[in-house]
Amino acid sequence: MADFGLAGDDLEQMYQEFILDASRDPHGKTSFAEDVSQENPADAGVVSASASAAQAHESCVVAQSHQFNPTCGDEVTVRLNLTDGTDGSEHRIESVVWDGHGCSISQASLSVMTDMVEGKTIDEFTEMSDAFHALMESRGKGVVDEAEDELLGDAMVFQGVSKYPMRIKCALLGWAAVKDSIAQALTRLPQNA
Repeated sequence: MADFGLAGDDLEQMYQEFILDASRDPHGKTSFAEDVSQENPADAGVVSASASAAQAHESCVVAQSHQFNPTCGDEVTVRLNLTDGTDGSEHRIESVVWDGHGCSISQASLSVMTDMVEGKTIDEFTEMSDAFHALMESRGKGVVDEAEDELLGDAMVFQGVSKYPMRIKCALLGWAAVKDSIAQALTRLPQNA
């Protein structure tokens, strides 16, 4: 993310404002219906979270992961559609939605991550995830590789978060959920994909 010629405190303040804005208007956030008893005829038209997770687009596999950060109480369920690759193409993250609550860092990270990973292959996601983990391990120094800086784009605003070890898990929560969802989706793929 470009620093617009800002230095030190001004840049940090701009990053903090970006995080607060992203947490107030998070991309990809939805509300999953609670599981509903299939035996209740009055609920016949309601799609539960588990039932909708089992449904998939014709060429996609749907998987979801629930993650919880006991340190600060952040909680998220991420649901993604992964293309099944039956047409010979690489598996792609077709869509990501999530539901959860937590601090502004976790919510903003989920929002930024959602924008970054939709449409990406598993390899591209892994490269982004590794770069984001490296940023979180930098203790505020950022990434040294310009390619990683470019790859992370808006996620570079979380560089300041990496100074605070107790907040790093907040920023990584959504990334862990997507990684777990991908792993689950891959186990559900048709054998010939």
